[in-house]
Amino acid sequence: MSDAEQKLLKIYDGSKPVDEELFETSHINQVAWTLAVVFAGLVIWLCIALINAENQRYALMTNKCADPLFKGELDRKCLVTVRSRDHWWEHLGYAMTHLTQSTSATK
Repeated sequence: MSDAEQKLLKIYDGSKPVDEELFETSHINQVAWTLAVVFAGLVIWLCIALINAENQRYALMTNKCADPLFKGELDRKCLVTVRSRDHWWEHLGYAMTHLTQSTSATK
């Protein structure tokens, strides 16, 4: 190796990245993103549960699942499959805006 080549290698040796410092790892950022994904999943799960509960509540209120054989009884299989409103977002919107129980029941 010639003298010029050695000088050239010394010049560019400092620009070579250090392998230990090449990838920065931060556990704080990973914990924050993990918590964000978990909370987003929890919110989605709670919205699905709220939609199902409001669907059944509205079906019971409008008497859509009355048992055809026994008057005054409920068809429980109907409650699982009933679509009491056209869209899921109608159930979610009603449930999110009507937080108190209505007092229309007779005393």
